[in-house]
Amino acid sequence: MEKKEIKKVVLAYSGGLDTSIIIPWLKENYNDPEIIAVSGNVGQADELEGLEEKAIKTGASKLIVADLTDEMVDEVIIPSLKMGAVYEKYLLGTAFARPVIGKKLAEIALEEGADAICHGCTGKGNDQVRFELAIKRWAPGMKIIAPWREWDIKSRDEEIDYAEAHNIPLKISRETNYSKDKNLWHLSHEGLDLEDPANEPQYEKEGFLEMGVSPMQAPDEPTYISIGFEAGAPVSLNGEKMKASKIIEKLNEFGGANGIGIIDIVENRLIGMKDRGVYETPGGTILYFAHEQLEMLTVDKDTLHLKQKLAIDYADMIYNGKWYSPMQEALTAFANEADKNVTGEVKLKLYKGNIIPAGTTSPFSLYSEELASFGETDYDQAQAEGFINIWGLPTQVQALLEKGNLK
Repeated sequence: MEKKEIKKVVLAYSGGLDTSIIIPWLKENYNDPEIIAVSGNVGQADELEGLEEKAIKTGASKLIVADLTDEMVDEVIIPSLKMGAVYEKYLLGTAFARPVIGKKLAEIALEEGADAICHGCTGKGNDQVRFELAIKRWAPGMKIIAPWREWDIKSRDEEIDYAEAHNIPLKISRETNYSKDKNLWHLSHEGLDLEDPANEPQYEKEGFLEMGVSPMQAPDEPTYISIGFEAGAPVSLNGEKMKASKIIEKLNEFGGANGIGIIDIVENRLIGMKDRGVYETPGGTILYFAHEQLEMLTVDKDTLHLKQKLAIDYADMIYNGKWYSPMQEALTAFANEADKNVTGEVKLKLYKGNIIPAGTTSPFSLYSEELASFGETDYDQAQAEGFINIWGLPTQVQALLEKGNLK
């Protein structure tokens, strides 16, 4: 499809620097098409304020805000929690949101009779892959426009120049021009001084951290919380039943206040380069920790160890944009089955960036105090000798062979 044939475009719109300048750029470079801006509400809260007015003022015909928070939490985050999926210490915050946003973009584009879907992802990042694989799954014939792979703009400074030339209001300055992505689960920071791994992040600088404080600024007294789980999914916080997204929201408050969930990593992007980022995931970090504590009690050794191995593949799959795949469905089925008895309550102590276990209970606990006790029990310790003899037989045979004594 040639540019002049594109009459209507659905744009993934956040109101940030990239998508703010894309609207006039599309008007100038694609024969003035109608542009429908679509924002996925994945829990970014105040970032949605004033978005409709801004989108329309810069040339969009309308803004559609799709509430996707619970879909992201229930359909992507909870299965990932059950599997324990972590990508190189990264709790997959941005990667969790992209599949559901990409799916909604495809659905709206088909409903609106759009000719193309546009996104503001750079040609260096992972998100272009995540968005486009979701679009290919749900609107396989749709044309995709990625301005960063077309235009002459080379940097975020040049993007600001373009915005100023087109009178587009921005919430950032050249000094605070970090590349950020926020949703209910996390906030990422990239760019500026963080591009050099030798630079220490400015955690104590006012305005840098947004979801909480640094551990150094956290209270001197610990905070105790308890999280209830049913079949691996969180169902209550401090004894109060609530939906998972609300639990995450509340845990963000507790975790943020206590300096929990801040990491500084250099990760391996799908595209092939390494990238340095600072991530804030206060509630998610607590939830993963609590879930792991409960699994220790309730999941048998073989299943737990296999799940830990599969968690790497699951995290890679999400990171690499393949959420909508047969592999995901198969692995999620395993995670659900493995976690069917992960039910109980986990108590934690939060203190200056640390999460400290404070007691775990479950009706499906596999822990036997009688078996594990150092005191007198009915367990016949003499049986261990025969077990060790059989278990160690291959080692003994190998040693005899090497010494020439094997008969």
